Amino acid sequence: MAERLARHLDDPATGPDRHGAGPHGSAEGDPGPAGWLRVGIDGAPAADTAVLAEGLADALRLRGRSVLVVPAEGFLRPASLRFEYGRQDVDSYLGGWYDTAALWREVFGPTDPGGTGRVLPDLWDPVTDRATRSPYVQLPAGAVVVVHGPLLLGHWFPFDLAVHVRLSPGALARRTGDSARWTLPAFARYEAETDPASAADAVVRADDPRHPAWTGIRPGAVDR
Repeated sequence: MAERLARHLDDPATGPDRHGAGPHGSAEGDPGPAGWLRVGIDGAPAADTAVLAEGLADALRLRGRSVLVVPAEGFLRPASLRFEYGRQDVDSYLGGWYDTAALWREVFGPTDPGGTGRVLPDLWDPVTDRATRSPYVQLPAGAVVVVHGPLLLGHWFPFDLAVHVRLSPGALARRTGDSARWTLPAFARYEAETDPASAADAVVRADDPRHPAWTGIRPGAVDR
């Protein structure tokens, strides 16, 4: 699956490069010679989006592409803001846990057409609740940024390719640990309000992580 996604991204006849801007964002004019691509891999923590993100990164690197993997967890807001209304507030989890403004500023803005290509891979360590102080990464021409994590498809992030790793409600409940079960209503709302399966260019059905199935790339996705 990761290889199929890599093949799609790396193929100038089918990949997002052909238009210079992805279906989830827009770019005016010439995208310039850098040709950076942004891929989103969306899914609940129980879906373990890191597995597909790292697999895609490895497959692209074997094709000679430079890849930067950016976990959304590295852009969590400080605990004082996340837990302002309690540690298990569904509204806060949906709209206030992730620093989307920082993702726009540090990841998407620099990789827009005419951007600097200077990306910050993470900002905040949720374990220590401190800034990571990670150095900026200067992306070479043709690099791919893979952002992965939950709730990515409700913010109009300009992904050139968006993949949703879907768990059925039953599988999501089974694979979510006791300490995180309070988030299940948040993902039910995300499913109802955002409809990530329709918003994505490809859906991976991962109820059985040993045998994931996918829809393939949606026909005409890069032409929207």
